[in-house]
Amino acid sequence: MRYPQQFLDELKARLRPSAVIGKVVKLRRQGREFAGLSPFVTEKTPSFFVNDDKGFYHCFSSGKHGDIINFLQETDRLTFTEAVERLASEAGLPLPERSPQHAAHERARSSLTDLLEQAAAWFQTQLQRPAGEGARAYLDKRQIPAPDLATFRVGYAPADRTALKDYLIAKGAAQADLLTAGLLVEPAAGGRPIDRFNDRIIFPILDGRGRVVSFAGRALSPTARAKYLNGPDSPVFSKGKVLYGAHQARAMQAASDSPLVVVEGYFDVIACHRAGIPAAAPMGTALTIDQIAVAWRLHPEPVLCFDGDAAGRRAASRAIDVTLPLIGPGQSFRFAHLQGKDADEIYRTEGAPALRRQISLASPFAETLFVRERDRQPLDTPEARASLAQRLRGLAKGINDPDLALAYAEDLKSRLDGLLGRANSKAGRGEGPLATATPLNALRNAAHQRINPFHAAVAVAALTNPAWAAPYDEAIARLGFVNDRLSPLADVLVAAMPDNPNPEALTARIDAAGLRPLVTAATASAQMVRVQFLDPREAAATRKAVWSSAYETLIELGDAQAALQALRQVAVTASSLAAGKEIRQRVQLLERRISALDFAARDNAVG
Repeated sequence: MRYPQQFLDELKARLRPSAVIGKVVKLRRQGREFAGLSPFVTEKTPSFFVNDDKGFYHCFSSGKHGDIINFLQETDRLTFTEAVERLASEAGLPLPERSPQHAAHERARSSLTDLLEQAAAWFQTQLQRPAGEGARAYLDKRQIPAPDLATFRVGYAPADRTALKDYLIAKGAAQADLLTAGLLVEPAAGGRPIDRFNDRIIFPILDGRGRVVSFAGRALSPTARAKYLNGPDSPVFSKGKVLYGAHQARAMQAASDSPLVVVEGYFDVIACHRAGIPAAAPMGTALTIDQIAVAWRLHPEPVLCFDGDAAGRRAASRAIDVTLPLIGPGQSFRFAHLQGKDADEIYRTEGAPALRRQISLASPFAETLFVRERDRQPLDTPEARASLAQRLRGLAKGINDPDLALAYAEDLKSRLDGLLGRANSKAGRGEGPLATATPLNALRNAAHQRINPFHAAVAVAALTNPAWAAPYDEAIARLGFVNDRLSPLADVLVAAMPDNPNPEALTARIDAAGLRPLVTAATASAQMVRVQFLDPREAAATRKAVWSSAYETLIELGDAQAALQALRQVAVTASSLAAGKEIRQRVQLLERRISALDFAARDNAVG
């Protein structure tokens, strides 16, 4: 709703920004202001300031600026209304009175959500009763422990066709309200209304405030007409405006800034949650514009996760078409295609590291779009190549933000030129050398390419903490970060080591070398893994020790890869084949060890 400006001014006057923000950020007074580490980026030197007199905060690292309402929207992923209501409750300030019509509407909504809450509690109780034995066995087979069932409030609807109806009416509910809430359905053949859900695993659907607004049910009987059944739209629920699991994902993100992952099913959401991945899902439909807005409130660049089969590729293609006009600076998507299994199957059969690893390979929007268009038809004729160029130009024009549309036009053209092996538009016309031959364009290409997330994390940690890297100067000079795309950063780090640089001095060298785009790309890739040495909650000594172990593993990997490459240059003999097999096994062992380093502590925490 719209709040009178006078009310908002009074709300801000009653709450000191330093008191509200100090619950999230550790602040220290500096003159007339308070300073602390930014809640938006990882840093060691405070760049985040709060001014009570002026009523705002400013973060120099991220450029974010605002008041206490905006702060809660940014950090807790709340809507404007949710932030105002939370602050009003904290300030003891009554919300403005609403019109009689609006008040009546709110009372009706509250009555329905009360009924849905009672139904959710009843479903949870039925899961633990004798009638729920089959449902419990099914959930045990899906390997979902009791704490996760409780987090998502999973329940069971018995086979009795009027059990819920009888229970709620006995507690004073009106049958008409139960129909409106979607809990009952009128049989097609006529007769009295019956329960909508029967003999099904029940997943409560929560809104942004954590209120139950509907349900989805998974049939236990193999002969059921529909495996999954959703509640209908109602005065409190619109299927196209809610993401299942978004409320739990928001709670998980309060402790981290991990990207939201949008998956396809209810069990996929729970599996991701168990793996430490904030996740949500549309309810059996393609992603809608309203659901896109919900996802962006949770993270500026969510990962859209699809099965790797033909159906998954079609779903990804539809998602591209829906989201392309809406993306802009600071809000986009990445795309992950799971290989052979859905998220739930990967978690159950291969474990949390395997699921996180597959999601970490998510491709940027531009790359996914380009690959889709590239693969539509063979490019063996001039007409096909011209058609591809024409489609790419048209797609870039379809982006509503003019600056991003221009950037996409340039990016897609660059990718096309690289695919076709040709120079930039000036080459071949006597106007200059090949664009791809210049260091700047090589750097841009490196920034556009996906960088291995674990190698990127090791590099970012070394650049942020150059003292950690000092004992390994010879190895870094020889091997870098065992990733060609990161070599320019390793070169700058090694060159700076004789001066014992602090992070700020090293940043200045990076900027002077024009490597800021590469650092940005590496940082984005590093955010796709959860490693202890980048976790600010860990003790500094622990982070340093874990980073050292990780880099020593990379040294072994780099040496093994170099040995394997050298072996390929010699004549093939029985002994060289045996040595190659041994080295390849060593490389595979090291890669598995790297996977195990991917925040093993998190696996222990989530069970």
